Amino acid sequence: MSSAQEPTRHDESDHEEFLDPDEVDEEQILEDNQDDMMEEDDDENGEEAQQYDAEGNPVDEDMVEFHDDSVQGFFTHKEPVYDVALHPIHQNIAVSGGGDDKSYLWRLYDGEQLYEFGGHTDSVTQVAFSVDGTYVASGSMDGKVRVWKSETGEFMCELEGPDEVVWIKWHPKGNIILAGATDSSIWMWAVPSGTFMNVFNGHSGPVTSGMFTPDGKRIVTVSEDASLIVWDPKSAAAIHRITSEDARFHSDVITCLAINKDSTLAMTGSADGTAKLINLHNGNILGSFENHTDAVETVGFSDHLNLAATGSLDGRVNVWDVQTMQLRTTCEHKGPIIKLQWHKTQPLITSCSADRSVQVWDGRTGQNVKIWLGHQDAVLSFAMTDDGLTCVTGSDDGCALVFRMTDN
Repeated sequence: MSSAQEPTRHDESDHEEFLDPDEVDEEQILEDNQDDMMEEDDDENGEEAQQYDAEGNPVDEDMVEFHDDSVQGFFTHKEPVYDVALHPIHQNIAVSGGGDDKSYLWRLYDGEQLYEFGGHTDSVTQVAFSVDGTYVASGSMDGKVRVWKSETGEFMCELEGPDEVVWIKWHPKGNIILAGATDSSIWMWAVPSGTFMNVFNGHSGPVTSGMFTPDGKRIVTVSEDASLIVWDPKSAAAIHRITSEDARFHSDVITCLAINKDSTLAMTGSADGTAKLINLHNGNILGSFENHTDAVETVGFSDHLNLAATGSLDGRVNVWDVQTMQLRTTCEHKGPIIKLQWHKTQPLITSCSADRSVQVWDGRTGQNVKIWLGHQDAVLSFAMTDDGLTCVTGSDDGCALVFRMTDN
């Protein structure tokens, strides 16, 4: 563990960051800052990315009229914003990490920077709050995970061991953090002590995704080697292992992973264009979702309906009935899908795309509920508030934007 590093404060008066947003006049702040935000957005965004028409074909940039639905933004990164996350309790607070090797804690309602978190020597590709929001962590391509206290910005510990960090995940019930790496390993530490707990070795390629099961009793990881492993967190022993040697499983790189709320099922997406359903209790392959024409990049389970969704580079979000494994409906972007997420309390799916948009869909019918525009390059990540009314995004254009659900 390295010695403590004092974070950079934006303004000593900003210790009000955890105020209830109801205590401030958000509408007035948004109105006062809208013009300034638009001017800054124009000045700071870089070269625009290719747009797509309704059929997914490139369109002439000169013919595209820029439209911005965002109500606020954070523009300090200047480099691609790879990941964003929201404080689980105080959802007026966001963290973003980017290609400038830094992460920032900032407020949604006025875009004000609260803390700058440095110390990495390569891009910050993952950021995450602990389950109660006490700590915030960043994972970097420099192979380190750094942790701060979110309320004060106090540096807590630096966690070392992996090669380039691909992803980080907190334990759903405690201050334990997990990280997957390009060197095929998975590491686990206790926070805030930074104590090393376990390393998990069993994959033969970069670990593309992984997480604790929602009950906290198991770890599930997937890899570029087309394998899935279910681990015992205490012993680091592999409980179940599925590989491409099983003809029913994936034949190419596994790109993504989701686990249902009951910790009984896992879903994997692959460059082979399919998604697989796995029984986590016995390791059996239950079936295959096959309707995409390109790699599956993101998958997710609904917490309230017996539905699952898959998002692909083919620009489609497919919604499936988990019990029958039948295709329920399809939602279409104009470019490749990068991430999807089900709403916590409603049958809605949010998805972001290389077409620069974030869209909300009714998972039962496929009807488009909302389209948010404002980025000038691919939207790489987003986070939704629990009420589903606010979305924070990170983009290749170097900006993080805030969007609000409205009636019009």
